[in-house]
Order: sequence, then structure tokens, then C-alpha cells
Amino acid sequence: MTLDIRQIPVLNDNYIYLVREPESGNVAVVDPAVVGPVVDEASKLGWAITHILNTHHHSDHTGGNLEIREKTGCTIVGPGPDKDRIPGIDIQVNDGDIFAFGAAEAKVFFVPGHTRGHIAFWFANSDALFCGDTLFSIGCGRVFEGTMDQMWTSLSRLRDLPSETRIYCAHEYTQSNVQFAVSVDPKNMALRNREAEVKRKRANGESTVPSRLGEELAANPFLRADQPDLQKALSMVGADPVAVFTEVRGRKDAF
Repeated sequence: MTLDIRQIPVLNDNYIYLVREPESGNVAVVDPAVVGPVVDEASKLGWAITHILNTHHHSDHTGGNLEIREKTGCTIVGPGPDKDRIPGIDIQVNDGDIFAFGAAEAKVFFVPGHTRGHIAFWFANSDALFCGDTLFSIGCGRVFEGTMDQMWTSLSRLRDLPSETRIYCAHEYTQSNVQFAVSVDPKNMALRNREAEVKRKRANGESTVPSRLGEELAANPFLRADQPDLQKALSMVGADPVAVFTEVRGRKDAF
């Protein structure tokens, strides 16, 4: 069964996801920053919230946990490595775990870097990856608590997923991400094509998320630190990919 996924824009640039598994009727909220828009959308759809899935502890991903659970009695699922910072966590999941969500299954990936306990949920049968702030459309999260080596390793694991995987990241950062990416990889035609597409979508008030992993592999510099053409653009041919990733991440942080 394919998941029914609804995107809810909140705050300045956050996305919360409502995810329904049709066979069981289970409904999960992924990374609820706030409560009102989530409860309103679920009510409008006639969906009863049964779960919260948290990718990491930041308040713009967990701020609605306790109130939503109070209103719905749902079960909060989050990263075992960061259990002490996930409000109300009921079920801890760890790297390689399979989380049963009705008739669907999510494989859990431990992807530290942005935070030390970050995880992602991959629903293979629905080509859906909920990756929080690890991987963005044409970007990646800032490395706050982990190391650059950890972040590159985490991204490398995610880029090995099937190319048709849809990247349900948690922020609408694509336009600024593209502007930066062009500054470091200006001759990348796949990136230039994405640039035009993103400009058109944002001008029309459309979301740029989800993107497909295959698109990211061609255009996202944070997934391409081991690629000769990007290394050449950075005058780092033959350098260790972690060093190249660190250079790109440092430039983005100062962009």
C-alpha cells in the first residue's frame, strides 16, 4: 500500500508531514513543530492521529509532541540515541530497525551530524524518505553537534537509496540552497536546470519539496564531494571527500 502523504507548511519555512497508511488507517505526524495546523488538517481530512515520528530533538521538530499526544493519545516514536531530548518519547528506534506502521514498514537510519542523535525513516515501498534536517533539496543541514566526517558518512548512506526515492525534508530552503550551489558548481547543467525550475515554482508559490534522490545526486554539491567535476570546480582534485565536503559546508555557512 502506498502511503498518503500531506505536506503542512508552518512557521517561516518548516514542513510537517501527515502520513496515512490506508490499510490500517494509522496516521503519523512527522516532526510536528506546532500543533494547530496539524490538528486542523487531520480533522479536515478525517484522519485520526496515531503516531508522531521524530527525526531529531530540535524544538521546530518536536514542539508539538506533548500537546498532540494529549489531544489524540498517539504514540511518539523517536531516536534511541537521543531519547533524553525527545519530549514524551514512547518508542525508541535505532539504526537498522524496522518500524512497523500499519501495513507499511520504515527502515531507520542513524544519520548524525546536524545533531548527534539524528535519524531518518525510509518507507521503501512508498519511495519516501523522511530525513529531517540531514538532507535538503540541493542542500544539507548545518553540522551543529556532530562532525563533518559523520555528516558526510550520513549523507553517503542516504545517497545509496534508490534514485526514485522522494526526499521529504523538513524545510523550504531550496531557493537559497540553489543560489549557493551555483556559486561553487556553476558549470553543472543539472543544477542550472534545477535553478530554473525552482525559480518558477517559488514565483508561483509552489513547494520545491519533495525532490527525487536522482535529481539530488546530479545537482546537490553536498552529495558530490567525491565527484571529480565538483572537486575541479573547487580546485581540490583528488582531495579526500571529507575535506571537500568540509570546504563546501564551510562556504555555505558563510554564504
